[in-house]
Amino acid sequence: MSSSHLCVVIVGGLHADARRAAVARLLADVPDSVALHHDLVTAAAGTVVRTIRDATGIVSAGEAPLVDDCACCALREDLVPELRRLADAGLTRLAVVELWDSVEPKAMAEVVAAGGLRLTSVITAVDPALLLPYLANGDDLAEVGLAAAATDRRTVADTFARQLEYAPVLAVAASAQADDEDRALLAQLHPTARQVPIDALDVTGDEARETNWFAPARTPAAAWAPPGWEADPVDTKDAAPAASIGPSATDGPRGGGSPGMATGPDPASGTDGTADADTAPGAGAGAGASGADPAAAGTGPRSEGFGSAVGGAGPRSERTGSALVDAAFAGFDVEAAAAAQHPACALLPAEADEAGVGTLVWHRRRPFHPERLYAALEDLTCAAVRSRGRFWLADRPDTLLHWDAAGGALCVESAGPWLASLPDAAWDMVPPVRRAAAALDWHPEHGDCCQHLVFTSPGLDGEGLELLLESCLLTDVEYAAGPAAWKRLPPAFDSFLEV
Repeated sequence: MSSSHLCVVIVGGLHADARRAAVARLLADVPDSVALHHDLVTAAAGTVVRTIRDATGIVSAGEAPLVDDCACCALREDLVPELRRLADAGLTRLAVVELWDSVEPKAMAEVVAAGGLRLTSVITAVDPALLLPYLANGDDLAEVGLAAAATDRRTVADTFARQLEYAPVLAVAASAQADDEDRALLAQLHPTARQVPIDALDVTGDEARETNWFAPARTPAAAWAPPGWEADPVDTKDAAPAASIGPSATDGPRGGGSPGMATGPDPASGTDGTADADTAPGAGAGAGASGADPAAAGTGPRSEGFGSAVGGAGPRSERTGSALVDAAFAGFDVEAAAAAQHPACALLPAEADEAGVGTLVWHRRRPFHPERLYAALEDLTCAAVRSRGRFWLADRPDTLLHWDAAGGALCVESAGPWLASLPDAAWDMVPPVRRAAAALDWHPEHGDCCQHLVFTSPGLDGEGLELLLESCLLTDVEYAAGPAAWKRLPPAFDSFLEV
């Protein structure tokens, strides 16, 4: 049987109980499914323990040696061969890759896709009551026993934020401790995610229409099978990745119109990102801007449908499919998912205010003064449990900078040049989605250079935050001096950018 018949879903998240419950639900609901898990707890002893289990228990267990003293490297080396073995055996319909606590889904999704396997979804399991405690936790993973390698310097907060925001599907645990504030925070942090309840075994069409997780039901099939199970074998080993379809290339001056579209990697920014629509602050076009299906790409709301009956040997015509199962086979685009996280064209949350939780979207067309911004970093970082986006620094006017803060800690990184600073010849090598993002927010004088920061938190002081941010911008006199003078301003961010 071709590997095209094996569907793979990745389930991750630091909320271990919720993650295990989601995996157990999939194993119980999908016939001929198994879960593959690499336990990194034993990494200090030089090995990673691999287990494969089905709904009844452990099927097999083994060890994988560390690679270069890195547990995650061992996981990468071992994962694809194990999945290929399952595919070649032809007995498994769905392989659920249950990630260890602090393993992030992006790298593993890219490993699975590069291995020629059919990745149908990436799911992060969440307990809403634990959302705020984890996002506010600035402890290093090593301090809580969750580091994936001796060199792992990540924190609980930033790791959980990336797990949450990368996945297009959130498997939400029922929690008596969760309140409206928790649910509002989850919705604002990842507004385009599809939320599905872990504990909903299945639902009728009438029940589905009463929730925000599904669209009208479709008629159950005669017998349940995952997509492609009965299809003719398709050899995907040498298949090229699906390309996004975007607007055709346009000629003409860059400053006077929308940048054109071209395929290929972006050597300047190191991304093949997707677009976001800054024309409305906080709104994002995402993969849709390049013609890709946001549903398949996992970067936007999708029309929810039902699978046929699951959980038994035969169909149950009076029921429709499990929400979690349907999400597990929804489809996943690795390139679009990575693009949706890139700061140049990230799909950032929109302005919101609900149940005491607020999201401020701050968008300006003037660069920051490096010293004033640096002096305000602590207050800005602690003003919200989560903030992210891209920003423009006066002494580095050609560099797009990435802002990424969680748990009271801030990471600032260069994300390559603004497109406005690139020579005309380089534009042909910029991916369509990046050019579409710039086109949606193009300014006749500054091009795509801008401030686009988003702050989300319970009890957010939006007015005070805006005043602080405004005070960090160049004054009218400083702005009028022009880019040549800006570059002579004190370089306060050299320590962040390791210059």
